[in-house]
Amino acid sequence: MSTPVDGATADALEVREVKVHFAGVRAVDGVDLTLEKGEILGLIGPNGAGKTTFMNAISGFVPLTGGTVRLAGEEVTGSSPQNLVKRGLVRTFQQVATFPDLTVFENVELGALGSGLNRRKARARTWELLEGLRLDHLSRYFASALPHGEERRVGIARAVAVNPTFLLLDEPAAGLNDAESEELARTIQQVRDDLNCGVLLVEHDMRVIFGVCQRIQVLDYGKSVAEGTPEQIRGDRKVIEAYLGKHGAEELVDTE
Repeated sequence: MSTPVDGATADALEVREVKVHFAGVRAVDGVDLTLEKGEILGLIGPNGAGKTTFMNAISGFVPLTGGTVRLAGEEVTGSSPQNLVKRGLVRTFQQVATFPDLTVFENVELGALGSGLNRRKARARTWELLEGLRLDHLSRYFASALPHGEERRVGIARAVAVNPTFLLLDEPAAGLNDAESEELARTIQQVRDDLNCGVLLVEHDMRVIFGVCQRIQVLDYGKSVAEGTPEQIRGDRKVIEAYLGKHGAEELVDTE
């Protein structure tokens, strides 16, 4: 059962000292994060930094070894994914999880129905989303027939149909070409603008990250090593070391 927490922010997802340890491996080791409604926060780091594990932990898919998660002023640590969705915390996964034998319309409609809308309102919500995200021309196509980039956008539309307060996107640009990444970036910004939701974006495509995020947080070896605006992160020595290693960072500085 969730309870109000003194000092918690009613319009934020607040994560404090979250730890996830597997058989002695400290996959996530004491990470703090605050995501406000209406902002897009990028979470980046090299492979193995703990980004997806962290997202799995705060969305209820892996148990926490330690720490707390607070959603809109209430502690929800240990809540199931289903309960978190009902409370407005919705996520997507690295692997596109559309239903291939259903049409685009039916895929998004499932999300709307899952939010508790009746069939008539769910259908209206689905049409609204498809038109708003410029996917209405694909409504009758089976998801299995879509190009990879469009399928990923349909997956986001289905998550948005639940009307999230906080939306967690796990590498939505994976496998996309330049044009598809640009369209995805526009979709993410539009979703934030339309819903005024907070978006946590885990992504390796730095064009998307630096193009849409107001803040960026960097993980390395399960710890948060930097947080700031895109301009601050771009030249942060700890960030450069995380991606290039200490020796590589020194060489980069020497050439400037």
